[in-house]
Amino acid sequence: MEQPFNSKETNFQHTLKEAVTISGAGIHTGQSVTIQIKPAETNTGINFQRVDLPGRPIVKADVDNVIETNRSTTIEANGARVGTIEHLMAALTGMQVDNALIEINGDEVPILDGSSEVFIEHLSNAGVQKQNAEKIYYTIQHNISFVDEAKKVEMVALPYNGYRINALIDFNSPILGTQHADMSNISNFKNDIAPSRTFCFFHELEQLIANDLIKGGDINNAIVVVDKPVDDEQVKRISKVFHKDDVKVSEAGILNNLTLRFPNEPARHKLLDVVGDLALVGYPFKAHIIANRPGHSSNIKFAKKIKEHIKKYKHRQEIPKYDPNIPPILDIQDIERTLPHRYPFLLVDKIIELTESRVVAIKNVTYNEPFFQGHFPGNSVMPGVLLAEALAQTGGFIAIPQNSTEKYDTYFLKIDNCKFKQKVVPGDTLILKMELLHPIRRGICEMKGTVYVGDKVVTEAVLVAQIVKRPN
Repeated sequence: MEQPFNSKETNFQHTLKEAVTISGAGIHTGQSVTIQIKPAETNTGINFQRVDLPGRPIVKADVDNVIETNRSTTIEANGARVGTIEHLMAALTGMQVDNALIEINGDEVPILDGSSEVFIEHLSNAGVQKQNAEKIYYTIQHNISFVDEAKKVEMVALPYNGYRINALIDFNSPILGTQHADMSNISNFKNDIAPSRTFCFFHELEQLIANDLIKGGDINNAIVVVDKPVDDEQVKRISKVFHKDDVKVSEAGILNNLTLRFPNEPARHKLLDVVGDLALVGYPFKAHIIANRPGHSSNIKFAKKIKEHIKKYKHRQEIPKYDPNIPPILDIQDIERTLPHRYPFLLVDKIIELTESRVVAIKNVTYNEPFFQGHFPGNSVMPGVLLAEALAQTGGFIAIPQNSTEKYDTYFLKIDNCKFKQKVVPGDTLILKMELLHPIRRGICEMKGTVYVGDKVVTEAVLVAQIVKRPN
């Protein structure tokens, strides 16, 4: 049975309760690096800050900033780069951390044990904090496919009410064979995927070393698969690189008798990389991902296709769903008990959604509206100022305390960035959405408002209002 993608908690954005400090070596550079993962404000996402560089430049963890995918994923912006980010990004995704600032004093995230497990442990110890902002998940409207025939890579994102990943690897190796890994829900990442370590083949090691890579690698942070005959001289050379005296090949074909954490640990690690790389899409999304022979280069190209798809359909998914068959949260009688407005100036018919930070209302526009008698007779158009007023009345349900015995009035203080994009005429059904931009302080609330008719935005504005208790 399919598990729900969202619980009540995961409908909100999350950050860390406290900062986390982690030190270690970068696998490719060998540099000793310290990162500090800090809580961040809502809607900021994941950002890396190079505290060792002049001006402490910030690099956003976004697929548009990826500049290299050779054996790991590297991002660059504002004259700064950060490499090997995928295991940390996967851990943040697995812990459902939406906003974090990662201060780093080098150009590569520490490899640690080659998995996401150490990151997960530190993040778990710090704790995750719910924030006062909604987390919007985007859905896939149709299958999104990526194929690289030369590398025999196939990846597809299917519409799905959850986040599931299937990964299949086939290296034509007698040791690894064909392996499959599955993550049916993001909640399974911590135990089933995070401990899986990175891997490489013995015959790749000398090439990696020749290319000045894996300077920080050792036998403890990477699974080395030996699937071709090797001689003693080759093993001795690798021993010197790893500064080990006891390097040897086990009967299972794994260097130095390293015990696998899972029989299919390499496939699980490839799935881990998919989670980390797809986190760079920049939008939380629901999909069933099937990845055949994935790698960083393919993952990033696939992530770009997903991001393009979401951006194309994003505005449609932000429109609240209105089903007139579902009873409203507040009907007109309930509305009159909260708002001070009355005919002919009550411009909200019902409330269909209400949280601490968001409210959605419905207004059915008919030819019988009193303002149509004097506003463009013969060409009935709802006045723009009344659309702004309807938004303000909608926002009152966030601002005015519910079920209070006191009575309140709300007053406009400011309207910013108000745009009227389509005219509203008799017969239109207005969907009015108001979202709190900042916590209410001293009775002042700032809200972003949007009015929809069908799938079109007709009005949007940022409204600032004051709530005043009505004198007895």
